[in-house]
Amino acid sequence: MDTFTYSHSDEDLIDQPIGYWASAAGEAVVHHIRTMLAESGLTQPEWWILNQIVADDGRDKAAVLATLRGYLNVGDGSLQHDIRALHERGLLTEDADGRLRITDEGRALRDNTALRQQKTRAEIHEGIPDEEYIRTLKVLQRMIHNVGGSAWHH
Repeated sequence: MDTFTYSHSDEDLIDQPIGYWASAAGEAVVHHIRTMLAESGLTQPEWWILNQIVADDGRDKAAVLATLRGYLNVGDGSLQHDIRALHERGLLTEDADGRLRITDEGRALRDNTALRQQKTRAEIHEGIPDEEYIRTLKVLQRMIHNVGGSAWHH
């Protein structure tokens, strides 16, 4: 990997806009994750869906939609489309009661992608101690609170 250097001195970083840097970090990380998922033949919402139904008994479709509806503002329509796409690819099934279950092929793809996801997470976290990562998330959550925003992630 390339040598990393900070954009500004500590004295100058204090005046940098958090909105810009938080957005730039989010865009770069999401792009990196989505590239890895695309190499596995999945979109990010499809990955989320497979992870929601990986349990042997599956999961109710309405519960999956309720959990995922707020992720990156994807929305129910897009998630319904992704569920259909996964079904058409033979990666999940849906029974008459709306219960989604992962197929053997879907489980193999999900498990292989989960291994790749661990590598991707390690790339993203390279050179960042866990304490700094935790502190960064706490700072961002506090800033969201300070401006009256709300954010949630499972």
